[in-house]
Amino acid sequence: MQKYKIMRGVRRFIIFFSILFMSGCWSSVEVEERGFGVGVAFDIAEASENKESTDSLKKDLLTVTYQLINPNPTSQDNGEAVSGRKPYNNISQTGDSIHQIVRELARENEHPVFMPHLKVLVVSEEILKTLSLDEILDFHFRDNEVRLSTLAFVSSGKAYETLRTNQNDTFPAFRLLDISGNEYRTTKLLTPVPLAKLIGKMHSGSSFLLQNVVSSNGEVKFSGAAVIDGKTNKCLGFLNEEELEGYTWFTGEGEGGVIRTLDKETDQIVIFEVDEMESSITSTIDGAQIAFDVSIKSEGMLSESWIDSEEAIDNEFIKRIEKEIEETVAQLVTGVLEKTQQEYEVDVMGFGEHLRINHPKVWEEMKDDWDQTFSDVPITSNVTVKIVDYGSRIVK
Repeated sequence: MQKYKIMRGVRRFIIFFSILFMSGCWSSVEVEERGFGVGVAFDIAEASENKESTDSLKKDLLTVTYQLINPNPTSQDNGEAVSGRKPYNNISQTGDSIHQIVRELARENEHPVFMPHLKVLVVSEEILKTLSLDEILDFHFRDNEVRLSTLAFVSSGKAYETLRTNQNDTFPAFRLLDISGNEYRTTKLLTPVPLAKLIGKMHSGSSFLLQNVVSSNGEVKFSGAAVIDGKTNKCLGFLNEEELEGYTWFTGEGEGGVIRTLDKETDQIVIFEVDEMESSITSTIDGAQIAFDVSIKSEGMLSESWIDSEEAIDNEFIKRIEKEIEETVAQLVTGVLEKTQQEYEVDVMGFGEHLRINHPKVWEEMKDDWDQTFSDVPITSNVTVKIVDYGSRIVK
């Protein structure tokens, strides 16, 4: 009798685990039936798309474009395979709320948008001057399908254009993702900002930058950065490529890149390749008077020189070139300081954060009007560049 009870218990155990592990995913959806979204773009609706709006809708309508993976880029035509079709489909919808737009897309497309694989998110400058990032991205921060690793960009033109390409074998969303990873090659790229970091920046009250993307005829280029006002989370304007380069040197966030300068004695081009870069801020506080000094240090390689090869590469020559590079970096730094202090009057380089950490009492007194105070604060910088490698050239 005891043996019978044991055998019956074993059978129940086997049946239970067979049901648990061998029944498959009972809530599964076939891959071909998913609308895998990999990119999304936000634009102001065109006038023609606004014609059906009613009094119950807001006047500032959005056009949202999702990029979906095309599961069948090669289709059948009269029994023969037809290739050359793009591996993605862009679908757009206009409305006054993102969630409503997503649901409207489900009425027009057989595969509803599925967002766990979303890679990039692009917001146009036009809409970001009207609406805040909080309003535009609220749905994507709340929706549990969206991963916070999705990277955020701003487009100075139409955002949906950045999700287009003339090449049939290229995913525009993955192209943006890949370009953002080239930060180690140039100081003109901003460190990518995923949604996980963006939400912290938006709620910090401090102004910040987002990488700008420009597009034309299916091509894209990362060019400068959008300046986001920390109080409104709207776009104030842009830093151009040189100003973004100055920002990178100022913050010491660069992972690589090159600096082009002219040797004043020979008027020839010299290129310095960055190997290491760092910066540190020190502050001087005297009552209500605040001053900052930024120390920037870099080591790298003399990677290219158009100077007459007969000129001796000795210590005097190296010190002369280091001086030229330091002056070029100082000009870049001065350029971004003038733009942020005098034109936009916002601190995007972290001086407020330095005060908050090192002088919390002073920060408490100034944090509410910090951007206004920052615009008048004297800031000096000291740049030190050291050439530690010359390639295969012989040093005398």
